[in-house]
Amino acid sequence: MKETILITAANGTVGSETVKMLAGTDFRVRAGVHSLIKGDRFRGLPNVEMVHLDFHDLELLRVALTGVTHVLLITPFTQDQVECAKKIIDAAKEAGVHHIVRLSASGADAEPGIQLGREHREVEQYLAASGIPYTILRPSGFMQNFLQSAESICHKNSIYMPLGQSKVNYVDARDIAAVAATVLTQPGHESKIYEITGPEAISVNDVAHALTVATNRLIVYVDVPESAAATTMQQHHMPDWMINALMELYGVQKAGYSEHIANTVEQITGRQPRSIIDFAQDYSQRFQPE
Repeated sequence: MKETILITAANGTVGSETVKMLAGTDFRVRAGVHSLIKGDRFRGLPNVEMVHLDFHDLELLRVALTGVTHVLLITPFTQDQVECAKKIIDAAKEAGVHHIVRLSASGADAEPGIQLGREHREVEQYLAASGIPYTILRPSGFMQNFLQSAESICHKNSIYMPLGQSKVNYVDARDIAAVAATVLTQPGHESKIYEITGPEAISVNDVAHALTVATNRLIVYVDVPESAAATTMQQHHMPDWMINALMELYGVQKAGYSEHIANTVEQITGRQPRSIIDFAQDYSQRFQPE
């Protein structure tokens, strides 16, 4: 009988890539999605089934966890993400889950740390105290986050960020997913904490150069004041808690605290992590004007 892996927030950046990597393996994959319609991308994938998952509905959580042996616990970027994670952990314990892999974040162990880090640390501690065998993944900033600005980059040929000339250890979400898939399906990773980064720390100028080469169009980095960045977020109707969290994160990156490099991707998967050049080439069409 195949073991079953539940991936929460399966429509997200890392969740969706992990589902695709595990499809067709010796494991049954259950993709937890908030909307079954939005889960259409998973239809037809071998050994993959979708399940309606609502972090606020205990009955749906229990149904999603029925027969599950492993969980990739990803929570959406919401104000109540800590409470959502705790509910999943409690329900998983009740269901007899054997192993939880938690997608946390780089810097979760920093003291006193920023708000995002403190929230991830609280979940890590709650999971460790639950008695369920666990593994913690702490990835750095996703390269795929630049896709959120793809439309703006296409129209303005510029990347606007408040990071100065600092360097960040951006990692490709597909490499995070490869680590997660390995840890979920192979023994020996219990009680481990893995930092996950890209192959080098790079500036936003480096990102702009990679996109310039990939698209054959000049794309430049525009360093904007922090106040201007916050104002733009407000104009896009972001809630204050989210703006404050993101500005704290930018501040940490700008101060140079995101330059360290870990060899986790190679250690776990046996291959080098993707570079920003690889990312830009693979997603070049997303940065091309229509």
